[in-house]
Amino acid sequence: MTVWVVDTCVVLDVLEHDPAFGLPSARLLHQLLPRGLVISPITMVELSAAFAGDLAEQKRFLDQAGIAYGEPWTAADTEQACTAWNSYVVAKRQAKAVKRPVADLLIGGFAANRTGLVTRNPRDFSRWFPHLKLQVPPTPTAVR
Repeated sequence: MTVWVVDTCVVLDVLEHDPAFGLPSARLLHQLLPRGLVISPITMVELSAAFAGDLAEQKRFLDQAGIAYGEPWTAADTEQACTAWNSYVVAKRQAKAVKRPVADLLIGGFAANRTGLVTRNPRDFSRWFPHLKLQVPPTPTAVR
């Protein structure tokens, strides 16, 4: 599918007007908007706390930002996430990986079947999804 999946952290950057990352994240999303932006069902769940559980307000924000939220989870998404989770568990058992939230592997599995992922945390995904295209907002100079 020809849409970019937006990671939770990037949506929060824009929503919260993060002083360091808000503008770079917003600019990158604006640049990618013509290609299509979507969040995974996992990000939809993760964002709910930022809206105090007000789903109508959450949808309003996403609609205004041009980020779709109704993209269905597919069997192919599950397969991608299963493969990544297995790789993670094998590495963890060999003490070659630190704790990794399953949510990131689910988001990565979803993104692997779309154009790619917009994230500030490329290392959280590149090891488990080596072929995943990643777009990363530029890091502000003061934060590097």
